[in-house]
Amino acid sequence: MDDARAHWPQGRDRQDGPDTGNGADGSQRLAAIRKEIDTVDQELLRLFNRRAELSVEVGRIKATEPGIIFKPMREREVLDGLAAKNPGPLPEEHLRAIWREIFSSSRALQRPQNVAYLGPEGTFSYFAGVEYLGHAASFHPCGDIAQIFEEVCSGQCELGVVPLENSLQGTVGVSFDLFLKHEVFIQAELFSRISHCLLSNAPTLAAVRTVYSHPQPLAQCGGWLRAHLPGAALIPVESTAAAAQRAANQPDAAAIGHGKLADMLGLGVLARRIEDEPGNWTRFVIIGPKSAQVPQGAEPRPTPGGCNGADKTSLLFTLPDKAGSLSTVLDLLAGHEINMRKLESRPLRGQCWKYVFFADVESDLEDPRHAALLERLRNACTSFRILGSYPTGPQLDRMSLSGDDASDEQGI
Repeated sequence: MDDARAHWPQGRDRQDGPDTGNGADGSQRLAAIRKEIDTVDQELLRLFNRRAELSVEVGRIKATEPGIIFKPMREREVLDGLAAKNPGPLPEEHLRAIWREIFSSSRALQRPQNVAYLGPEGTFSYFAGVEYLGHAASFHPCGDIAQIFEEVCSGQCELGVVPLENSLQGTVGVSFDLFLKHEVFIQAELFSRISHCLLSNAPTLAAVRTVYSHPQPLAQCGGWLRAHLPGAALIPVESTAAAAQRAANQPDAAAIGHGKLADMLGLGVLARRIEDEPGNWTRFVIIGPKSAQVPQGAEPRPTPGGCNGADKTSLLFTLPDKAGSLSTVLDLLAGHEINMRKLESRPLRGQCWKYVFFADVESDLEDPRHAALLERLRNACTSFRILGSYPTGPQLDRMSLSGDDASDEQGI
């Protein structure tokens, strides 16, 4: 990865091979290992360029075909296959992180990929998008979540990164509401672990007089702030990136946010992992203007499960105002042994005391074998829409890649 050195644990010198001993014998062995690594690197370079040539060829073949370059089901299939065949000692987390960057490069070689996210650069949405979609994508900041949906719908951006729910704070209501307004589809999901840092140019905690952040991180770190900075003024701002920019210009101010903002803005890290609850995750979804499923008439890719590689489907539906209407939907799913992972109602805009339901189920409902079930679900609802069928998302946790003493950062 381009930023591998930035994530190397503090207090350790980066070496390509272990020092197996002291004195001349150890130095000779280390030199031999480094020479072998150089040879392996040259072979990797040759193979990476060959893979890039193949990606360019794929891009030429698909140049006249409509659709989205991002194929999460195919990428998941490749990652799972590599992980199953990995003999080690390369950890699986590292393998998957490396190949996500390879996928990112391949997509960019086929066609430039614009990705909308909740900006400015340096927000937790930005880092989640980069970690999942890779550095080769072109990330376009948006002022609010509504703009993300608008830019995907207009075609200005091929994909969008949208926060959907947090394990502590619950759902991001505006994201659910925007699915009602815009014809976009969920392509993929990811879960990002939330861990906050206190960023500042102040020499010590005692010198901090003001703390800036988005209201959510301020709330998530409330206990720590009361214990360690009881006299500091807590100032909510529009984003964690904006908070860090303010802190960079004030010697007695600090910001709460993603630790990599320290590298971006030249800030120090006064404290790490200051969130009150360690089990804090945010679920993001990647949205696009078209379904990620195989187009009608195309031959589906065979997979071990007999479907197109998806194992989760998100639904949006409204129901008749009569007793038992929701129970009918639930009974239909249960009768086909389909587990529901999430069910939430939202007010239906423009209609007082009417509601729309958002649901996640553990099945690929777009698979042809469920055609009869879909027909019955549509008949039971006043409106019924599949938002997307996609693979269950990975849990992206930088802490697992770097260890407790690492200099990398995590965020929402």
